[in-house]
Amino acid sequence: MKKILLTGGAGFIGSHLVRLMVSKYPDYHIYNLDKLTYAGNLENLTDIEKSPNYSFIKGDIVDTDFINQLFDSHQFDSVIHLAAESHVDRSIVSPMDFIYTNIIGTVNLLNAAKNIWKNDLSQHIFYHVSTDEVYGSLGDEGFFYETTSYDPRSPYSASKASSDHLVSAYYHTYHLPILMSNCSNNYGAYQFPEKLIPLAINNIKNKRPIPIYGDGKYTRDWLWVNDHVQAIDTIFHKGTIGETYNIGGHNEWKNIDLINLLCSIMDKKLGRRAGESAELITFVKDRAGHDRRYAIDASKIQRELEWKPSIQFEEGLEHTVDWYLANETWLNNVTSGNYQNYYQQQYSER
Repeated sequence: MKKILLTGGAGFIGSHLVRLMVSKYPDYHIYNLDKLTYAGNLENLTDIEKSPNYSFIKGDIVDTDFINQLFDSHQFDSVIHLAAESHVDRSIVSPMDFIYTNIIGTVNLLNAAKNIWKNDLSQHIFYHVSTDEVYGSLGDEGFFYETTSYDPRSPYSASKASSDHLVSAYYHTYHLPILMSNCSNNYGAYQFPEKLIPLAINNIKNKRPIPIYGDGKYTRDWLWVNDHVQAIDTIFHKGTIGETYNIGGHNEWKNIDLINLLCSIMDKKLGRRAGESAELITFVKDRAGHDRRYAIDASKIQRELEWKPSIQFEEGLEHTVDWYLANETWLNNVTSGNYQNYYQQQYSER
């Protein structure tokens, strides 16, 4: 069996990718390495946790000795690296957490992979998953391309840009077989409710204010998480070594327009009068260094690898609302912090 190390696999995007890979590739053994910070939740993976081709490993990619020992003992064939601190607001408050995890952690993985693959690089892949935020901010027009110069504006995006550059440097200097992708904003099931869409769903459900930064006209390109992990799967198996692929939804929304649509969907799902949830919208002080607009040109991955989004945003948003409303226990556990007990309950005696 091919042994694939997938970092950050208990997080939002990572758990969807773990589920896809474990289910789709019985001849791969997927090793899920996650530190289980506030954003890592093993309850995201209860449906596949007993699969014979799946193993969970609790650990920190910043711990150099641990990572080296892990690679020595398992001799992974490939790495798909998603583990990262990813919330911009948290990076403004605690930038060093992002520096350590996103930069030092990535270098630890690169070094470990380089050392165990040095005798035969051709059979391996180091796939680094990144973000469109490394490109900076757009005006009213234009798109981010794979060739767009990096211009990060927050400690989060700067740390991800640094990790991207290091991955690229290891390809050019050491010929490490790398792939890289930069994706737009994701939404869907299992997303921690600090991000805009699940935060708004939870607040609407509980009739709490929905905070909107500034004038609400910040624009993002939104992609359903299931489409993102299908793109990662496609790139991992068909991508050209050394290349970067932008992944986007061709789906730009201003924050205020998105929230108004979400309020309308929630009113219908909860049996409220039209416009009731929108009354919860509350404009708050703008975030420091807030990028105005992101927009991905995803024509390269569509042209070269024949990937494109499978679902329209309105449909995907309805699926997302339905999931959160149907999984109240998961949401309550996440917002209360009780989800962090799951690891102890499931793994402490193993």
